[in-house]
Amino acid sequence: MDEKTYSIREFSRRYRLPSSTLRYYEEVGLLTDVIHTDNGQRLYTDKHVERMDGILCFKRAGMPISKMQDYYHYEEHLPENIDRIIALVGTHEKELERQLIDLEADLAHIRRKVYFFDEVKRALQEGREQPKWAEMFPPEESIR
Repeated sequence: MDEKTYSIREFSRRYRLPSSTLRYYEEVGLLTDVIHTDNGQRLYTDKHVERMDGILCFKRAGMPISKMQDYYHYEEHLPENIDRIIALVGTHEKELERQLIDLEADLAHIRRKVYFFDEVKRALQEGREQPKWAEMFPPEESIR
């Protein structure tokens, strides 16, 4: 049975990426073993689908290309690099957890802003005094 292949156009559409990005990922070693036909057409397989899903996960998670390169190199030589791969992914996990905490705090602040400006708009429409931020959201006291 022949393995399913995808042209660069199909792969590009599937992932909503320009073909130049796919070529770049191949150039820097993230997409390996891409088939090149005699007429120079690139073909991708289901193995590339799995790899691309991983690359995009890492990309969304903010992992730099250099770290992705390390990860995939370690993965190819897993027995001698198991500790390195655990450290790399573990470090990135901790960084993402810190970012999530910051994002949750930022989201809470944005929600307060939306509420505040909705109240300002309501006050303007009703011809009453506008609320003051510090009165609605007094600064939190330091916990010691």
